[in-house]
Amino acid sequence: MFRAVRFDVDGGDADRWSDALLEAGALSVDAADPRAGTDAEAARFAEPDDADPQWWPLTRLTALCADADPVALLRGSADALGIAVPAFEAFAVPDQDWVLATQAQFRPIRIADDFWVVPTWCRPPRADALNIVLDPGLAFGTGAHPTTQLCLRWLRGIVGARASVLDYGCGSGILAIAAAKLGARRIVGTDIDAQAVRASIDNARANRVDAAFVGTDELPHERFDVVVANILANPLRLLAPALAARTAQGGAIALSGILDAQAHDVIDAYASWFDMRTQARSDDWVLLAGVRRADAMP
Repeated sequence: MFRAVRFDVDGGDADRWSDALLEAGALSVDAADPRAGTDAEAARFAEPDDADPQWWPLTRLTALCADADPVALLRGSADALGIAVPAFEAFAVPDQDWVLATQAQFRPIRIADDFWVVPTWCRPPRADALNIVLDPGLAFGTGAHPTTQLCLRWLRGIVGARASVLDYGCGSGILAIAAAKLGARRIVGTDIDAQAVRASIDNARANRVDAAFVGTDELPHERFDVVVANILANPLRLLAPALAARTAQGGAIALSGILDAQAHDVIDAYASWFDMRTQARSDDWVLLAGVRRADAMP
């Protein structure tokens, strides 16, 4: 049986506390917003060029221990930091089948009545639907996040049998796999993360679709009828020239991973090539879409 200790700290101290707890022998340290689900909940989104520490103003840390006494571990960490021991809760974590517990969190995800994302251990709700078989993994893209669903619905409405599709920032490969199942003739996915490329290859094989996945430095020099990128607003702004260069004249582009408040800046970044607009929304997230103008610069 594992044991754990849970306590709240100022966000500015969370990094030091986490390091000290791990150094003292904690198996893991989990961070969460203690005000989640209330009006005081603080959303944190880790953009790559965001210099602010990505902790909640008040952060709840939970340190998991196996052999160590969690209370002694907390007090030792406090001594090492020169900080008073905060109010805490120590508790036992019972043994359980963690594989089954994890699987129970993931069920088939409805994109449309005839379009589902289904974990391998679940039966598809509709055998005759377009079913993407995908398990949660280390790469982003299980189908659960609103931005992924926005992209999947957009692809469903635009991919034709003769389309070539580029999935930039492919993650798990879910968007490329969807494009293949929707009838695209050529599909390429790319990611800066080699682990994501590997996961995409494996997932495409599991879905029995033909798609190529490469690192961004191996991306072929060609233009695509359809380009989709589900990343984050800041990298999408920086990638505007590169993604425009990969989009054929008259080709369609969709961008997601963008909060509503960030949409205007992203639209401005692509204005030299595309007439972009907000195509769809889900919660606070938006999907921007446009067509590459024939008179746009190369």
